[in-house]
Amino acid sequence: MARPVWSGTVTFGLVSLPVQMFTATDSHTIRFHQLQRGTSDRVRNKRVNERTGEEVPYDEIVKAYDAGDEYVLVEPDELDDIAPGRSKSVEITGFVDLADVEPIFFDKTYYLGPKGKEYTKIYALLEKALSEADRAGIATFVMRNHQYLVALRAEDGLLTLHTLHWADEIRDPRKEIDDLPKQTKVTDRELKMARQLVDTLHIEWNPEEFHDTYQEQVAALIEAKRTGESVEKAEPPAESTNVVDLMDALQASVDRAKKPSGGGKKAASDDVRPPTHISDAAAKRRARGGGSQGRKKSARGRSLDTLTKAELYERATEAGVPGRSGMNRDELVDALRDGRRHKATS
Repeated sequence: MARPVWSGTVTFGLVSLPVQMFTATDSHTIRFHQLQRGTSDRVRNKRVNERTGEEVPYDEIVKAYDAGDEYVLVEPDELDDIAPGRSKSVEITGFVDLADVEPIFFDKTYYLGPKGKEYTKIYALLEKALSEADRAGIATFVMRNHQYLVALRAEDGLLTLHTLHWADEIRDPRKEIDDLPKQTKVTDRELKMARQLVDTLHIEWNPEEFHDTYQEQVAALIEAKRTGESVEKAEPPAESTNVVDLMDALQASVDRAKKPSGGGKKAASDDVRPPTHISDAAAKRRARGGGSQGRKKSARGRSLDTLTKAELYERATEAGVPGRSGMNRDELVDALRDGRRHKATS
């Protein structure tokens, strides 16, 4: 079982609910060590006194505020004295409609659990009340010498606590971005076409179909370099759409999404190219069902123009095409066609 990162009390009105807080999310980011080039020596960040160059023990480190002409030292117990009990209580100020809290305010999510079986009834009562009202409790509390603004809400039978950004931490986009559209005019035809494309590419929200493909590519790169294998290069990003070509791009996108298949019915999902992460997730599900052999069989009878870059790369690997790891999709197609012509004439 996971260890709680904080224990305390949730209070609303005259009701007090002892809880424990648990981390709700993980980071799968691949982390690298720092080495000095040409050696296997790690470069570490240490607690070093910048004047003497010596490492400082934890118990000799204190907090200090730079007041300009001097440092003001603050001891941990002094921070506790100015806010007694604040680090042990989530005090709900009131309850707001969830729809009123803009997504930009949400930061990190934690799970809350009752601190003991004797508190499960109060916990369940608060969870059900919040769920039926579709509201969140807004509160503040202190953890590790930081005060947080939080939203307490009900999700799938449990209570979750979301840390929120303070209002003065939200930057004004009009001040941050110079070229945001202000009075840019769009024609009714352009808007209609854009809405049509949005509606045509509508999908159901299923978070399990999304995964971090970049981390997978980094892991594949590390494994390839470790085993001396070649590394497949990714497709370059799409070129920006010029304003002159905007309507043509919109029309072509809608036509492709509506491309008839067979008897004139709406195209199957394969005819509409979804985002890469959805395609990758679908490929994974197909792989679990039929394995790599099943995928290869399905690609055998298809023309080169209909194959994905990954399938083309598999073909090029089987054919022993030299330099394939540095080729883009079109170059792989040309190389495979040249190989077929060479076999036919020999």
